[in-house]
Amino acid sequence: MAEEQPQITRLHVTISGHVQMVGYRAYAQARAEHHGLTGYARNLITGGVEVVAEGERQDLEAFLADLRRGPRGARVDHVLASWEQPRGEFTDFSIRHY
Repeated sequence: MAEEQPQITRLHVTISGHVQMVGYRAYAQARAEHHGLTGYARNLITGGVEVVAEGERQDLEAFLADLRRGPRGARVDHVLASWEQPRGEFTDFSIRHY
């Protein structure tokens, strides 16, 4: 019986609420690294945060649950998540600036 290949996918998330100036991007980075994911988090001019991550589906689902909670001091009002084809463009998880 052959081993199954991991199902690598891409998660694109936009988070709104009180998510800037509360360490949300650093929180996302720490949680992504915990789950072994690659990608980035960045603030949006609209006041939200965008997160793009790639990895195994089960790890991304756990990460998405983390993003819905957010760090202490944040208030997550809305999470818009979409699943996409992976592009394999990341080597780590970083914080981007606009």
